[in-house]
Amino acid sequence: MDTVHYISSEVLTLEQLHAILYQGKTLALSEDAKVNIINCRNYLDAKMAAQTEPIYGINTGFGSLCNVKISNENLSQLQVNLMKSHACGTGPEVPHDIVKLMLVLKIQSLSYGHSGVQLATVERLVDFYNHDILPIVYEQGSLGASGDLAPLAHLCLPLLGEGEVFTEGCRQPAAKVLQDKGWDPIVLQSKEGLALLNGTQFMSAYGCYVLLKAMKCSYLADVIAALSLEAFDGRIEPFDDLIHYIRPHKGQLTTAQRMRDLLEGSEIICQPKQQVQDPYSFRCIPQVHGASKDALDYVKKVMKTEINSVTDNPNIFRESDKIISGGNFHGQPLALALDFMGIAMAEIGNISERRTYQLIAGLRGLPSFLVNDPGLNSGFMIPQYTAASIVSQNKQLATPASVDSIVSSNGQEDHVSMGSNAATKALRIVDNLERILGIELMNASQAIAYRRPLRTSEFLEQFLKSYREEVPLVETDRILHYDIEKSVAFLRSFIIEID
Repeated sequence: MDTVHYISSEVLTLEQLHAILYQGKTLALSEDAKVNIINCRNYLDAKMAAQTEPIYGINTGFGSLCNVKISNENLSQLQVNLMKSHACGTGPEVPHDIVKLMLVLKIQSLSYGHSGVQLATVERLVDFYNHDILPIVYEQGSLGASGDLAPLAHLCLPLLGEGEVFTEGCRQPAAKVLQDKGWDPIVLQSKEGLALLNGTQFMSAYGCYVLLKAMKCSYLADVIAALSLEAFDGRIEPFDDLIHYIRPHKGQLTTAQRMRDLLEGSEIICQPKQQVQDPYSFRCIPQVHGASKDALDYVKKVMKTEINSVTDNPNIFRESDKIISGGNFHGQPLALALDFMGIAMAEIGNISERRTYQLIAGLRGLPSFLVNDPGLNSGFMIPQYTAASIVSQNKQLATPASVDSIVSSNGQEDHVSMGSNAATKALRIVDNLERILGIELMNASQAIAYRRPLRTSEFLEQFLKSYREEVPLVETDRILHYDIEKSVAFLRSFIIEID
């Protein structure tokens, strides 16, 4: 297996990001990327030497101060001031894996040669990644419009020996780490601070990270739903391909096929049924889970485009001899996609909790609350409360952030995406979904014990066996908090192929 990922103009995929993040790969700039960066910087230096007119962000102020001309001798200080003044993040720290993705995506965006940065600046970001020096970045502070200004300021402050980083197991001043490594702080040239701060790498790093988790949750939701269907003694007919070919949404077809595959060879599904129909939470699994799969496909398309884009401002086009100030940093495409993903994942949790409720209701030969001696034992009564509480929170979190906007920068930045808030909300929703699915798995695994000696499919039996090694059957009341935590850990430990 190749242990190095080369940053280049070739398309960066979600699968590659997954491998970079979870297979311990290091980064290196391709020769093509180095040439692009060097040629762009040389062009900008020549342009600045020959031109006295103001160019936004290069020899002017920023935002509503765009009409203030800055003298040539102050251009480097301008970039340093920009970096420091924009480091206004607050709130919880961004998870380390997402910071790593931010570094990868910022390097990728700068490598195309439309940003005007020095090669040494990009190489230092590569060094940070490869030496596991992770800048301390905060969740709150970005409007998702001039890019992710505050988070990216914190991401890039350590280039100057400012701010803090997490490395070697602890939080340290960036200046000390640079000194320990024998690295001089980067001296920013014209345009560099703006190139580093403008961009959507906070939103897109969150988006890719959450999307990877969401795709995994989507698969596990199908597996757990199949187990719940068996535990509830449900019917196979709603998954017949004839139904789905006459309403052929891709996600619906995929889910129905997966359910048939998961249930193949089951004794439980084949036994005669007394009930003619199942509740929607079982009967409509292909339609509901499938719609969320289609939403994730859309999000994946948006993320793939974004992580292969240049999103700072202004952009430099050397071959056309143009420097153009535009709006590629605006996060609206991401904000809408992130909100859509949050809604889609909230719905997976919504229907999961309904299956949990059906399983504890004392129906179809199952004891009330899935325990012997109900009354003396409360059994699985309260985990459903917990799931319902989390589902309700997800409904609140699923309220779109992208429909909001607050004017900033004295009216110059008069419409913002709020995509950063959509991003952090999406992660909370998917983390919550893992807990909801963990609770459904607890209930389904308990309920299916009452179907013995009948067996489900070979795959589901193996899945159950692995789960039972972590969470034993509940015979009498015990503290179920630990069971929930072990169930969530079991799901998080699962490795699935990303496609």
